[in-house]
Amino acid sequence: MDPTSVSERENVTLTCRTKCTLDPITVYSWYKNGQPIPNSNTSSPVYILFSVSSEDTGRYSCAVEGHEDLPSAEETLTVRYGPKNTSVSISPSGEIVEGSSVNLTCSSDANPPVDKYTWYKVTYKNMSMRHSGQRYTIHNISSEDREGYYCEALNIIGRETIPVHINVISVFPWVPVVGVGAVLTAGALLLTIYCSLKRSVFHFHILY
Repeated sequence: MDPTSVSERENVTLTCRTKCTLDPITVYSWYKNGQPIPNSNTSSPVYILFSVSSEDTGRYSCAVEGHEDLPSAEETLTVRYGPKNTSVSISPSGEIVEGSSVNLTCSSDANPPVDKYTWYKVTYKNMSMRHSGQRYTIHNISSEDREGYYCEALNIIGRETIPVHINVISVFPWVPVVGVGAVLTAGALLLTIYCSLKRSVFHFHILY
């Protein structure tokens, strides 16, 4: 196999070699992880994997048709790729009340593994780095955080950046509520004025 470690979208050449004397017309069978590769039988001892992806990682071997019980030794192909399927988990989940703390954890699939996670905050004016590390805690979250957070996953092959969606409940200060009650008693009208406090709650979403 040449080479045995590649990046995605490169080509890999598999070559089947034997010291035995073969018939002029020989068919070669190819295997991955011990299972036949569909539609891979060739009359040539060379089999090419074009534009490999992470799914092509595995152990490869070959055999001569009619002697499948005597396969070659396996060679392992490793495919390197940049971060993909990046996601962010939020704790606590669900609605987040203003003033609370929120824990964000970024995860990604990559080979080699992610070297660095970076958190960014986006405003109307710019994007600024807020934290370096897989986990990030936002303390005292407020409605002003609705401009957006992003997580970036990075390794030597590439990077992937995804937005974070946080559901925030904005709680406004207590506001006075005044009411008037009237009762007619023995020909006299009794007026009652009362005052109470009510807290206003407004729901909105941080969207990026």
